Amino acid sequence: MDLLVTGGAGFIGAHFVRYVLRNTDDVRVTNLDGLTYAGNLDSLADVEDDPRYRFVKGDIRDHVAVAEAVGDADAVVHFAAESHVDRSITGPGVFLDTNVVGAGVVFEACRRAEVERVLHISTDEVYGSISAPGSFTEDGPLAPNSPYSASKAGADLLARSYQATYGYPITVTRTTNNFGPFHHPEKVIPRFVTNLLDGRKVPLYGDGRNVRDWLYVTDNVAAQWQVLTDGEPGALYNVGAGNELSNLELTLAILDRFGVGEEMIEFVDDRPGHDLRYSVDTSRIRALGWRPQMSFEAALDETIAWYRANEWWWRPLKDAA
Repeated sequence: MDLLVTGGAGFIGAHFVRYVLRNTDDVRVTNLDGLTYAGNLDSLADVEDDPRYRFVKGDIRDHVAVAEAVGDADAVVHFAAESHVDRSITGPGVFLDTNVVGAGVVFEACRRAEVERVLHISTDEVYGSISAPGSFTEDGPLAPNSPYSASKAGADLLARSYQATYGYPITVTRTTNNFGPFHHPEKVIPRFVTNLLDGRKVPLYGDGRNVRDWLYVTDNVAAQWQVLTDGEPGALYNVGAGNELSNLELTLAILDRFGVGEEMIEFVDDRPGHDLRYSVDTSRIRALGWRPQMSFEAALDETIAWYRANEWWWRPLKDAA
């Protein structure tokens, strides 16, 4: 199989590239990435010499670059996106351009090249908030509440239209909050961990009641591969671990591992449009045989240990921010 991965130098994309190369013998991977601030080839230093791996620098909004990259692909996994909600609030334009227009360029190139399988990676945030104790199924209505989630919902609907209009199925996964090594320190877990490593307080939005489901990134990329290879073309799949924690509970779990208490929390003004709770029903993907392999506790321990040992990777990013 010749596999094209867009955004393969980003957090989840890089883990996916590594997963495929480590767990297959006959898949060749091309990584198309524009290397924005969130793309980092250092995250793939351990596979850059693999003869089955190739990196191509290119913007997913560039029709020519995308068409060339897609041309020989048997399958495409579309990770490339702007993903930080806070940035989407202060500057929504690039999110609309990358996440909607860029997705459209990728989808159209795949259709014209008759790529056999296309997987678009989305987010549970497209559903908006849900009250306890319910969970959204794949048939749930879309009610995004940030420019980021709205842009991802737009791409999801565009993928749906390709099946309805052209008979060209694009599979979509909607994943919960990921965490793990190589995560940019603007995101909550690496930000809190690196702050604590520097002896600084952690900024917690509002009162910390907002609930998220935390999925270890290696479990997520295994799910994406399962959907790509065994999933129904054109179907939707929710991907989550069932590790629902309030942001305060998450913060306390991190503080506990550093041997400090609530005195290290700095409560800050809540984010505009901050959804209270995300929760998705994962019955459909579990029916394919996928299950998360890492407990939240073990995964958090592993993540913190990685940041302790790899300041060379995160320090330049944190200093730049």
